[in-house]
Amino acid sequence: MLRVILAQPRGFCAGVERAIEIVERALRKFGPPIYVRHEIVHNRHVVEDLRTRGAVFVDELSEVPPGARTIFSAHGVARQVQDDAARRELPVIDATCPLVAKVHNQGRRYAAQGREVVLVGHAGHAEVAGTIGQIPGKVHLVQTVEDVARLEVSDPAKLAYVTQTTLSVDDTRSIIAALEARFPGIVGPDVRDICYATQNRQQAVRDLAGEVDVILVVGSRNSSNSNRLCEIGAELGKPSYLIDDAADLDPAWFAGASSVGVTAGASAPEMLVRGVLDGLRRVDEIEVSTLAGVAEDVRFRFPAEVA
Repeated sequence: MLRVILAQPRGFCAGVERAIEIVERALRKFGPPIYVRHEIVHNRHVVEDLRTRGAVFVDELSEVPPGARTIFSAHGVARQVQDDAARRELPVIDATCPLVAKVHNQGRRYAAQGREVVLVGHAGHAEVAGTIGQIPGKVHLVQTVEDVARLEVSDPAKLAYVTQTTLSVDDTRSIIAALEARFPGIVGPDVRDICYATQNRQQAVRDLAGEVDVILVVGSRNSSNSNRLCEIGAELGKPSYLIDDAADLDPAWFAGASSVGVTAGASAPEMLVRGVLDGLRRVDEIEVSTLAGVAEDVRFRFPAEVA
């Protein structure tokens, strides 16, 4: 028998729930097609489900027909994208996660103080591209402590930092420490401003690693926070596997294991977790329990267009 322990919390965070429901409400209220710039959240199953209901996902606004209703994804967009949409008079619904929008506001506030801004984040991530495009003036992207040593700034006394929300306090602590050591005058947000959902899910995986032999993380390959959950399990010495769904399960992973931990990234729906449990039942008889953890009750308001 396999003992299966579910992480708590896992799966959808409030920003993801809000973004998906914005698309669903828009489809109900205005009818298809609804155009969405980039994937609404980084999960293939969610995107495909919405596509079957009439959502059309595009890489650029130039792919949106004149006058078509358009949604910006949870990751946020650059100011230029907003301006382009306004110039084309596209009716836009902004599904940017409020915690991402908070980072944008912080960055703009620092820039208004005459500071260059350091963004701690992953190059190429949709949220990072949007954040850089929301902050006027110079923005330096750093991904590692080594990047900090290579930074060239105009005035070390006029510097600030912000962070990508899908990183956690633990992910950023060493980089922020390096920034503060090299630039003692740097300012930044309180660590409590870093996304609560990312931190909670990472702590749940740390707790899980102390209880199980193998860890499964349900999430898409392009999901930053899902990849990080898998990395944390591996760092703690537990074989950890990032899977899209039950079809990715390999029975060989559980040879000699008596317990399996299951969690899910912030953009992975609970139905995929249930599917993984069904997949594990095809491997062996299972006994399922849930680890004690933080109960999240955060809810965000909806945009006026779909409220």
